[in-house]
Amino acid sequence: MNLENDKEGKMNLLSKKIIILIFVLSAFVGIFGGIVYWVTSDLPNIKLLEEYTPIESSRVYSSDGKLIAELYVERRTFIPPYQIPEHVKKAVISVEDVRFYHHPGVDLIGIMRALWSDIKAGGIVEGGSTITQQLARMLFLKPERSLKRKLKEAVLSIRIEKRYTKDEILGLYLNQSYFGTRAYGIEAASQTYFGKSVQNLSIGEAALLASLPKAPSLYSPFKNPDKAKERREVVLKKMLKHGYITEAEFEKAMNEPLPGTPHMRKYEAPYFIEFMRQKLEKKYGPEIYTSGYKIYSTLDHRMQKIAEDVIEKVIKTIEQRVEHGIQASLIAIDIQTGHIKAMVGGLDFWKNQFNRATQAKRQPGSAFKPFVYLTAFENGMLSGDRIIDSPISFRGQHHGVRWSPHNYDGKYYGSVTLKKALAKSLNAATVRLADKIGIENIIESAKKLGIKADLQPHLPTALGASDVTLMEMVSAYSAFATGRKTEPLTYERILNRDNIVIEETIPHIEEIISQNVVEEIKTSLGAVVKEGTAKKALEIDRTVYGKTGTTNDFTDAWFIGFDDQLAVGVWVGRDNHTPIGHKETGARAALPIWIEFMKRVPLQIPQG
Repeated sequence: MNLENDKEGKMNLLSKKIIILIFVLSAFVGIFGGIVYWVTSDLPNIKLLEEYTPIESSRVYSSDGKLIAELYVERRTFIPPYQIPEHVKKAVISVEDVRFYHHPGVDLIGIMRALWSDIKAGGIVEGGSTITQQLARMLFLKPERSLKRKLKEAVLSIRIEKRYTKDEILGLYLNQSYFGTRAYGIEAASQTYFGKSVQNLSIGEAALLASLPKAPSLYSPFKNPDKAKERREVVLKKMLKHGYITEAEFEKAMNEPLPGTPHMRKYEAPYFIEFMRQKLEKKYGPEIYTSGYKIYSTLDHRMQKIAEDVIEKVIKTIEQRVEHGIQASLIAIDIQTGHIKAMVGGLDFWKNQFNRATQAKRQPGSAFKPFVYLTAFENGMLSGDRIIDSPISFRGQHHGVRWSPHNYDGKYYGSVTLKKALAKSLNAATVRLADKIGIENIIESAKKLGIKADLQPHLPTALGASDVTLMEMVSAYSAFATGRKTEPLTYERILNRDNIVIEETIPHIEEIISQNVVEEIKTSLGAVVKEGTAKKALEIDRTVYGKTGTTNDFTDAWFIGFDDQLAVGVWVGRDNHTPIGHKETGARAALPIWIEFMKRVPLQIPQG
């Protein structure tokens, strides 16, 4: 009986223990399940990596294929994994995750090794995160220090590894990482630190870039060259240890010089780029800086370089005879398409971003006179018709005041043809003609040709007394050349990162001047060169047309003209509206720039 009781007691005790064990296991499973749910309930879907579109710089190209600018918030150019050289990949994995090709996303051996290193050092000296974990953190998680974030990172890493190849993961990591100096991704880093593509990096250069993501500012060769060299040596030693490079390659890489200054891309044609950027930003918003667009501009790179060189050269010459502080601007527009081929808005964009080609409103002086003669021709007059050039006065804007326009040389020529009046830039004859045909009609003609400025309805406007921009004037002169109005364009087409055209500009052409009137205005503007104020332009070996402009006290000097391909305008002056210098007329200050530019551009563009 006692034995039966003992046996029954033991069975009851065993049952209780089993029940307790089941309860404990259930609780453990429940807690574990709760932890798993806690960690994984709000994990992002890693399938999103298939739609990964990094923030990427947009690139601007000239019409002749030169890269002239990048537009970016984060300077990044995506490069596919297969275009990243093996020695670059090995430099990165040697210092970040040497067992990258052997673990499933989380490296337990690496964690234990890092833990042991930390224990020996008495602090955190080595991390245990794999490249995959770092990628998961960069793309999906907040940069918080918590157990939950670390667990999420591990789970995501294992999932990423199951779905994507090692090279795909490494490529994403290298395109996403920050390398300092505003360079995001390995290609932008290569360009920023060495001025070359990642495909052309040496082993030493690859080792330096691999050393940066851990602490870009600390190991910057520009800020801390000694620390950068030490860190590069660590990477190279690890590459040697793991058999990624030979002893000879190690020694060569160790002796490579560090970069001294960053290759921060300054815009080519900065005034043009800024003018275009503002237009693109209005149309596309922030995506123009983040979507990796390829923007093919209208600018001719070679022509732009000629314009910049000529202006610098001629302004130096002018400043040998006048006080320094002269500014100049130039615009060249294709008369058939409206494409802006060159734009200079001042002598140094990086000192002053004010664009004197598009923003400065200045009096054009006699460069405005062709609008007077155009209006006369549209009213049935001909370039051979005559007008009296003699002293004349008109009632001024104020009571009791008379206004009398005077010719520049103080001489009057009596009865002259309209062609001669424009060629000699006769003020008295021009104002008499303007009074005859009506200043309101002249203003209407100017507006029709593209002058947007507020032109004052008074006779002095006929002599260029109302402020305009160089852009407006050059665009209008292109209409003198063809009879067609074309809106100035800054780009031809835009491609997205998949090389699909998302916009293509088509020149908007409007016939506004009859061909018989075009011939009359060209005859008169041709006479300015052949026998008038722009005779110096005869040294150009082709037919050109144009008009000088000079304002009171030699404050502004202009020349605007065209040939069969280009309309080009030049302005010279001072930003503070003080005189350039004594007798610094349009013919003396602006025309030499125009002539030199036009003499050099024919070899740069196709003829016919």
